[in-house]
Amino acid sequence: MGVEALSAYRAVLRAIRKSFRGDDLMLRESAKEVRKKFEESRFVNSPPEIQRLLDEAREAADFIANMIVQAKPNDRGTYEVKPSTEHAGATLEVVSEELLNKSV
Repeated sequence: MGVEALSAYRAVLRAIRKSFRGDDLMLRESAKEVRKKFEESRFVNSPPEIQRLLDEAREAADFIANMIVQAKPNDRGTYEVKPSTEHAGATLEVVSEELLNKSV
């Protein structure tokens, strides 16, 4: 794996660890999926294709780190979403129970 590919791989794994901290299943399964995707691309030789894959990996790392907010259970028996400063500017929409009932 080239230096750029290794850097992109590590960036995606760091983003996963940050976004899914405390959720062992998501950590394990998402890391397994990332490794699989990188392994599938191991023998790509075309410079434009390599660049495209590296760009996709960097975009994925950015998306995971900045757009995914994991809901956590609270003591009221519901879930809370607490976006951090990285998520500033992101639009979060929480569907109310009333809207859910209307759609059924």
